[in-house]
Amino acid sequence: MLKALLGQTAETRAASFLQAHGLRLVARNWRCRFGEIDLVMQDGATLVFVEVRLRTRSDFGGAAASVTAAKQRKLAAAARQYLSALKTLPPCRFDVVALAGEAPPEWIRNAFDDMG
Repeated sequence: MLKALLGQTAETRAASFLQAHGLRLVARNWRCRFGEIDLVMQDGATLVFVEVRLRTRSDFGGAAASVTAAKQRKLAAAARQYLSALKTLPPCRFDVVALAGEAPPEWIRNAFDDMG
């Protein structure tokens, strides 16, 4: 329960941060059989799939390092599923917003590219 609440708070914080930088929220917690996309945002013509990571400790490389290759594959599969419902395919990218305590969010644009 606490973990879910912390996750929701982190996603809200990340969405607000990205909106303050000009992105528009399209969907939140979009789910399919492949997994969940935390935030789907619009950055101009580009559709952005955002993974939000919250870490209270950096023992294992912090929040950004926790987006493993396996997690990237799951996100890419979910993104392909999301895109399959669209009439036209926009340019896309994967971003990560890493949160650690009260520090400013770390926004990693084009964190990985796995749309092939």
